[in-house]
Amino acid sequence: MRLIRPWLYVGGYRDTLNYGLLSHFKVGAMLQLAESVPQAGITALYLPFDDGMPIPPDVLARALAFIREARHSEANLLIACGAGISRSVTIAVATLRETEGLGLVEAYRDIRSHHPEALPHPALWDSLCAHYGERISYREMLRERPRNPTDG
Repeated sequence: MRLIRPWLYVGGYRDTLNYGLLSHFKVGAMLQLAESVPQAGITALYLPFDDGMPIPPDVLARALAFIREARHSEANLLIACGAGISRSVTIAVATLRETEGLGLVEAYRDIRSHHPEALPHPALWDSLCAHYGERISYREMLRERPRNPTDG
């Protein structure tokens, strides 16, 4: 489980099974993308969609509505898919776009700074770009931010 913001975590299926871990990080809401795993005292939404396929627009809308409600209730949120690398990261990118107004690339790079293995599938990335009307190639998303020569 990777901390992205004090209220936002990205993880995998095994994290949803570990009640002690969830309790330790005060997770109050889980968006589950791999399996439905009920946990006492934690609000959960299971929204299955396949890695490697575009996110259905209704699924993305439901995910974002759940995330807004979790933020409104000030619950710590875990977004979890199978491995915590692609689907959950994709939804976390959308989360930062929605909650902080970050561009998609900026949101992805921010997540990657906390979670180096983060790597949305190209089809998932393309569906985010289509949803937000941002034309950013997968290659551009993967490009590292150029170093500033004055950074030393």
